[in-house]
Formats: sequence, C-alpha cells, structure tokens
Amino acid sequence: MTLQHWTSRTDSEGIVWAQIDKADASANVLSSELMSELNTLIDPYVASPPAGLVIHSGKRSGFVMGADINEFTTIDSPNDAYELIRLGQQLLDKLEALRCPTIAVINGFALGGGLELALACDYRLAFAGEKRVLGLPEVQLGLHPGFGGTVRAVQICGVQSAMQLMLTGKPITVQKGHKIGLIDKIIAEDDWQQAAQKMIAAAPAKRRAPLLARLLNFSIVRPFIKPMLVKQVAAKARREHYPAPYAIIDLWARYGASRKTGYEAEARSMADLMCGSTSRNLVRVFFLQNKLKGQGNKPDKKIATVHVIGAGVMGGDIASWCALRGLNVTLQDREQQFIDPAIERARKLFDKRVRNDDDRAATAARLRSDVNGDGIADADLIIEAIFENLEAKKDLYKALEQTMKTGAVLATNTSSIRLEELRANLKDPRRFIGLHFFNPVSQMPLVEVIRCADTEQEVLDQGFAFVKAIGKFPLECASSPGFVVNRILAPYMTEAMHLVESGVALAEIDRVAVAFGMPLGPVELVDSVGLDVVLHVSRVLGAKMDGPVPEKLSAMVENGQLGRKSGQGFYRWVDGKAQKPRSDGAEPPADIEDRLILPMVNEAIACLADGVVSNADLLDAGVIFGTGFAPFRGGPINYSRQRGVDNVVARLEELAAAYGDRFAPNRGWSDL
Repeated sequence: MTLQHWTSRTDSEGIVWAQIDKADASANVLSSELMSELNTLIDPYVASPPAGLVIHSGKRSGFVMGADINEFTTIDSPNDAYELIRLGQQLLDKLEALRCPTIAVINGFALGGGLELALACDYRLAFAGEKRVLGLPEVQLGLHPGFGGTVRAVQICGVQSAMQLMLTGKPITVQKGHKIGLIDKIIAEDDWQQAAQKMIAAAPAKRRAPLLARLLNFSIVRPFIKPMLVKQVAAKARREHYPAPYAIIDLWARYGASRKTGYEAEARSMADLMCGSTSRNLVRVFFLQNKLKGQGNKPDKKIATVHVIGAGVMGGDIASWCALRGLNVTLQDREQQFIDPAIERARKLFDKRVRNDDDRAATAARLRSDVNGDGIADADLIIEAIFENLEAKKDLYKALEQTMKTGAVLATNTSSIRLEELRANLKDPRRFIGLHFFNPVSQMPLVEVIRCADTEQEVLDQGFAFVKAIGKFPLECASSPGFVVNRILAPYMTEAMHLVESGVALAEIDRVAVAFGMPLGPVELVDSVGLDVVLHVSRVLGAKMDGPVPEKLSAMVENGQLGRKSGQGFYRWVDGKAQKPRSDGAEPPADIEDRLILPMVNEAIACLADGVVSNADLLDAGVIFGTGFAPFRGGPINYSRQRGVDNVVARLEELAAAYGDRFAPNRGWSDL
C-alpha cells in the first residue's frame, strides 16, 4: 500500500526511519488519514519488531502541530467522538507496546496530539532552541489531551509539571522540557541521526516521574491536592464557562493517571467536552483568528521602519511593541521629558519579554527618541497618536506631508474621529488609514484597520501586513463613529452608569458581567480606561448617534476623579487594584445581565447593518479580541443565534418598554 503522508526506510542496522510529511500542507497535523497510515506502517512491527523505530518530521516547520481541528467540526455526537478518540489511543498504545526502542525526533513544534505521539515513544530527542515549542494547549479549545496525554504526561513528568502544561495550555522551551523529564536529550540539528542511533544502541531506562512525584498519585494523597488545583483554576476560569481544566483535575483525582483505567476515562471526558458548547465556540474562535489573519493581499512593500508621533501611553506603547517585534522605531513628542516615561516603560517591557541580554540590548537599540522628527523622512509608516483634537491632527498632517518619503503610509490611532474629517486637507487622502490599537498594547491582540470608501487597497494591504507582522490581529472597519470596539463597548459602559445612578451597587454590576463571561465588569472597565476618555468617547458617539451621556460621569471628571490613573474613580485604587466594597446585601434587579449585554449585541447588529464590518464572523472575531467578549460564547452574533434571534429581539423590546429607546432593536435584526 502506498502511503501519502509517511515514508520509511530500514538501514543496514535494522533501524526503521519513519518520516511524517503531511501531503499538501506546510505543517504536520494528525488527521484521521495520517493516523490510519501510521497504523498501517507499524502494524508489521508488532510481530516482527525492527532494531529500532525513529519517527521524524519532513517539515522544516517542526514535528507535529497537533490534531486536525477541521475534523472536530464534523463530529455530531459524544459517541462518535469517543470512537474516534479511542482509535487514536489504541494506535498510540500499539506504538508504545512495540518490542523495540522507539524514538521521536522533535525538530520544532510538538503540540497537542503531536506531543502525545512523542510521549508514546520510549525516548524523545529535541533540537536545541529557545522558542516555546512543546505544549499541550488543548484547554484553549475547551478540551484536554485525548490520545493518552492526561496519563502519560503525569507518568513521565509528575503531577505538578504535567498539570502546569495541561491546565495553562502554555508551551515551554526544549530546555524546560528536558528539566521536567519530557525530553530525554537535547541535540544539535546536524547530529540527530547519530544521536538516535546511539540512543537505540544504549537503550537506557525510560524516563518516569521522580519518586516523590509518583507518590502524589496515590489515592490517599490525591484528595488533599485536588482542592489546591481547583482553587488555582477557579481564580482564572469558572467551571460553568470553561469545564475543561476542571475535567483534567477530576480525571487525575479519580484515576491517578492509571494506565489501566485512565485512557478510557480520558476518552469519555474528551468526547463530552468536544460536543459541548464551550469547545464548539472556542474551536470557532480558533478559525475566526485565521479569518482575521487572512484579510488583505500580500503587499509589494514591507514596513520595516516606523515613526510614532505622540509618546503618551498609547503612542509610547505602540512604539515599544513595534521595536519588540523587530521593527526600527523613532518616537517623537514636543520635548524629551514627554518621551522619557515611554522609554522607561519600554525598558520594563523588554526586560520582561526578552530573556537574552544581547537580544534585549538589540531590541532597545531599535527604539530611539526623536524630538526633532528626523525619522519622518525614512519611515515606511508614520503613526499619529496625539490627543483627540481634529484641528491639531490636521495641522500635524500638513507638516508631515512636507517631509514624508514617497510611498510612505500615514496612519492615525484615533479612537473616535472619522477618517473623512481627519484627511480632508491631505494631498492624497486615499493613502491615509486608521490603525487603532487598544490599551494595554502589549496585551490586547486586536488592531482596527480603518478605511474610507476610496482608500487604496495597496495601502490597506500594507496596514494588514504590518499588524500581522507585529503579532496582532487586524480587523478591517469602515470609517464610522467609534468604529467597532468602542462603539460596542459604549452602550455596555453607559448602561452600567444608568444602573449606578439607579442605586445598584457597583460591585454587583461588575459581578453580573463577569459571571456572564466578560473579563472586567463595566464599572471597573470605565475606571481602567479612564473616566475622561470614556466621557470624551461618549460625547463623540452621543453627538453622532443621538446617545445620552450620563451626568454622573461628567461630574466625576470635573472633580478630577479619573479612575485608576488618578487613584479614585467609581472605585478607590491601591497599587493598581480596585478596592471593591462588599455588597450591602440588597437584592439587585433581575434584569441586570440583559441590560448590560444585550445593548452590546444590539450594537453589533447595528455595525453589520451599517456596513462597518463586512460579515458577522469578522465582527464576532473583532469583538472577542477587542473587548474580551466571553470567548466561550463565540461572539455577540453567535451568542444571539444560540440564544435565539427572536428571543433576543423580544427581550430588547421588553427592555425598551421599561427603560427607553436605547434598547430598541436595530433594523438589522431582520437581515440576520
């Protein structure tokens, strides 16, 4: 039988070298077809084992990226999922049981099912490198390892290290993998075949967790450890929202990573998760990321040099992030004293993100203060990030046009002013775009790429490519008041102000929003963004869209109560944390959740109806990555479909009758 995804050869010493090279793909993933071929390849070795079996990759990108997520969407029932998972487990059991030394040679990424394949081998050799390439990230898709990983990871690395891998889903370096027992030996790229031959000849004892770690698996000990693990997870995720990490803990606590009972239990648990709404929606979010990345065409020109004007929190942090991601950046402001704080923040970012001293120095060297604006003439991209004043921005652009090189892109980081107004006096307004970042820049993954009706596609493509090059997700938006993220957050925060004015406890408002799945409650969000910023955006959007501005917000700004940055807003802030008063015990209104969430959903529909974003999937993606809208719900449009469009519209009509026209369903619901 001819195999599409595997090739093998047997050398003079009787060692089989099996190469995985998924056809028509840039990276290896464990599809059903590829797994079936692996079964065909190793089946003869059950009865007639070779001297050794070495599994290696034919892709320069790495070993195996994981399971084929596309296949997840075709599974209709837990029973179907269970059967598929058990087939995978039984295949890896067969690999593990071969009566010859087996080796996985890891030349880069080994994630999810790819790492589980490696764990089923007797030994794991990995190329030296500093990238985080080893991991079990299934929890990020609302799942856990399903090919025996919940058992083998604990057996090989111990409870503590294995749980860290599975519960966080964060990848680790090869060095860290070697330290915890995941990797047997770190090897040079040009020495892997000799290293594998030596390992087979020596046939050392297989790695297993240290004695103390193995003792933690005893049934008498597990009940004492489980509450600590649950507490750690509960601090970051609620069981009803994200059941997967709790399922990982429950599996271990009940079965102790037993090879006799653990695999069957893992398969049942994985099957249930795979067909649950959380995983379905998180898998959808995974594909939405790819939709965001897929926007635009590959531009002819790459952006390598960036000039940022405005060294405030946003401008300074945009500049430092660009330098961190490998671009040469000049940062301009009126005087050096305004740039110095941004440079100091950049130093802290580089200290945190760059481990190697030489690399850190090189990163810092890519960011230069530029009071005189000397970098303008050389910049491929100029980002304006000064204060939100239309005339000040237009005056700046007039001066920039005298110095910018031909072909350079001019962009604004405005959060609320329409591009048509900003570009009114430009010589070539079609080459002007918006690049709207969100605070904090180092943490927020989305950048809105704003266009007008006649913006040149080439310039948009350069904007998309720039955003992707600095590790962010672009979202194409039409120029419109508030664009997408601020427009959708505005009614969320505004309704919170109405609830405050009606006497609902601040902490109770935030509690309900977090219980729904929002990362921050709206009151804490207002304080974090800054009451002055929220007031400005509210006034801009209110003027354009006939929305009311809460009186309490204006009064607090006049009194200097700006939120986190002033130490006092709706909450008092100490060391960067909101001091939330305890609930007074008063029964809150039963409709708080709908009053907070449905205006956001309604505004999302309005964005679609107004053509601000081209389709519902991109809108959902933008709202998730720009606002943190509960990822496990799949975005506001997906949430409304799963809840029922008629149900949502009827509820909005009820709220409009009770509280006013701000809840009136948008005309776009009829098109959904």
